Amino acid sequence: MDTKGRHIIVELWKCNKDVLNNIIEMERFFVEAALKAGAEIREVTFHKFAPIGISGVIIISESHLTVHSFPEHGYASVDVYTCGYSIDPYIAVESISQHLQASKVEKMEITRGMGTLRFSNEK
Repeated sequence: MDTKGRHIIVELWKCNKDVLNNIIEMERFFVEAALKAGAEIREVTFHKFAPIGISGVIIISESHLTVHSFPEHGYASVDVYTCGYSIDPYIAVESISQHLQASKVEKMEITRGMGTLRFSNEK
């Protein structure tokens, strides 16, 4: 595998607050999103905070997916970072956005491992 990576930073607003605070659902559909994108899952760890909020990470052979939810604001910050060419990170981003029922989605792609950082407009 070469060093080229695609790092998609996603801002999800006006999400379903109940889903943002449901650790079982969050873990389930993040795993589903990784698999839909063609990733090979290595480890899954999610943590529920008191009184609300969830942070989670899915380690994949190709890098990772992360989430930090803020149910009180209807907001989630998501990173999908994939190395190589076998996975389309936008498939995972779309799946996550749909499951969270986000009505506002902002995306930025950073090309990693190519020397100078290059930023791309959203796909």
